[in-house]
Amino acid sequence: MAVDSACDAYLEEHDARHLEELKEFLRIPSVSSLPEHRDDLRRAAEWVADRLRELGARGVELLPTGGNPVVYGEWPAPEGAPTALLYGHYDVQPPDPLNLWESPPFEPTVRDGKLYARGAADDKGNMFAPLKAIEALVATQGRVPIGLKCLFEGEEEVGSPSLPGFVRDNAARLKADFALSADGGMWGPDTPSLTLGSKGIAACQLDLRTANTDLHSGQYGAAVPNAVEALARLVTTMHDDAGRVTVPGFYDAVRELSGEERAQMAQVPFDEEEYRGRLGLEALWGEPGYTVLERAWARPTLDLNGIWGGFTGEGLKTVTPCEAHAKITCRLVPDQEPAKIVDLIEAHARAHCPLGATVTLRRFPGAARPFAIRPDHPALQAAGRVLAELYGKEPLPIRIGGTLPVAETLQTELGADLVFFSWGMPDSQVHAPNERYRLADFTYARRAYCALLNELAKDA
Repeated sequence: MAVDSACDAYLEEHDARHLEELKEFLRIPSVSSLPEHRDDLRRAAEWVADRLRELGARGVELLPTGGNPVVYGEWPAPEGAPTALLYGHYDVQPPDPLNLWESPPFEPTVRDGKLYARGAADDKGNMFAPLKAIEALVATQGRVPIGLKCLFEGEEEVGSPSLPGFVRDNAARLKADFALSADGGMWGPDTPSLTLGSKGIAACQLDLRTANTDLHSGQYGAAVPNAVEALARLVTTMHDDAGRVTVPGFYDAVRELSGEERAQMAQVPFDEEEYRGRLGLEALWGEPGYTVLERAWARPTLDLNGIWGGFTGEGLKTVTPCEAHAKITCRLVPDQEPAKIVDLIEAHARAHCPLGATVTLRRFPGAARPFAIRPDHPALQAAGRVLAELYGKEPLPIRIGGTLPVAETLQTELGADLVFFSWGMPDSQVHAPNERYRLADFTYARRAYCALLNELAKDA
């Protein structure tokens, strides 16, 4: 059996201490998108490095990048055993809006069997779980049964801009047979899943300008182009009424779903009406001809993330604005290239820019290609066996509509396929107020990592 009773007993005995250590980690406000938290990010990295040293990892270092450091440490592989690269991130999202939190975001609080704090699920709780599994394995077996190399970054929440270059420059040090990600999630509580792919991402901003200054709407409103109105007209040309993206060339490289892929997705229990009702929507929207899961997992998207211009404060200001802006992200599927997609958006924006306006495009860093792992990958199969034993049911094959940039980076730069093995839940409120991590999932995650590392050693 993969599940180890000695490890389970150790984890149960030390459960309270592990929870208190996790709370200590969560109290560090390591928000990567805000410059004022730079020292907190360094403190979080050092906290993680200290935990690795306590566990007996070799070569523990804070390795410099173009931004926040990578925490590295390793356990050499026993003879004949594989080596895995363990990935996670110690940075978190901003906690705003603060008034919607039921308890302070950086003061971890347990309520109703859940741990509430920013980063509880994404990703500090999930990243901490394998470290405690390593502790249990060393305490009960005397060693880690496979080789492990830890790569814990501090920029995932801002798109991992430093990671591709870091991995490329440190390829020899990071070389591994495959990777395990402590960032990600399961289909739901008590419903295990295996992730077969994730989308890529491309991001940009449109800046539209008309006159050389804002103008009085009474004097100029009937004669001068309004930048906000012009941008609104421009962005509505990017989709048709049904939800299909109308940017020329956007779908050219997209692989059509096979019958087998569609059948596999249809196996996953999903109630569209329940989904719609839970979100308080009168109707769903999106590219026609595909189910919600097919669109979320395997069809590309173009999303307006924000649009602004003119006067948006309290009260009234009679102004004809001279500039307006829109932020856009695209979630990409094989074989779409992020840079090419942004090129297409730029060409479309210029072609559809209303008379009297000019538009320019700004590209954001952090672009990532889509990722996929073959279903018969040995490490993925080992993860499936462990989950089936732990839960008493076979894991569902799923994909992720979001993006984890490291997945494609490790695959491209190291030839290491990544297995998502993490316990974020659909209701974990990641990136939102009242983020939470079920204590039951903290238990599942630690037990599962003990079992998986043993199972991977057995496969060698």
